Amino acid sequence: MEFEDVVRGRRMVRTYDPDRPVGREVLGQILDLAVRAPSAGFSQGWDFVVLSTPEQVERFWGATAPGEGEADRWLRGMRTAPALILCLSDRNAYLDRYAEPDKGWTDRDEARWPVPYWDVDTGMASMIILLAAVDAGLAGCFFGVPPERREAVLTTFAIPADRRIVGVISLGHPPAPGTDRRSPSLRRGRRGVEEVSHEGTFGNPFRP
Repeated sequence: MEFEDVVRGRRMVRTYDPDRPVGREVLGQILDLAVRAPSAGFSQGWDFVVLSTPEQVERFWGATAPGEGEADRWLRGMRTAPALILCLSDRNAYLDRYAEPDKGWTDRDEARWPVPYWDVDTGMASMIILLAAVDAGLAGCFFGVPPERREAVLTTFAIPADRRIVGVISLGHPPAPGTDRRSPSLRRGRRGVEEVSHEGTFGNPFRP
């Protein structure tokens, strides 16, 4: 499948075929591509917690789902995903790396970083997971963990406290046509290239 087809032809889904699991071999191939994402100083400050059995997936939803009331449509759909990947960033990997002799920032001062590249790089690896999943015939969705549920997820899966949950990717086979709910946010429309691309100076639209 061509890259353009992957980007143009698929979107994030919120419902999956619950009767078709994602094979471990496919998950391994997807992760093998993810770890090839770029990272500042080749720090590679990311970790991925793979949940691929019904018991593992249910433990995640048990740690994150509201304790009272009926699950909404989004949650009911997402819970059909047979596999989840928790994408974690490791800030200390970057602070340690840039305190090494070839970088020279011996004080490990986080203020030296204009943006948290540990999160940026983990986000790029996450995008590779999504693209690789689509290329493998799967569907996926990237979503976040509510701040008030973060500690429960860390505890449930024995994740070190210094890791940050950048996001979670649900993976599975796409559902039957017409059974997935499109995000209402799509009504906002996509911003065009000429609206977001600037040539030379900000405000001067880039026109191919």
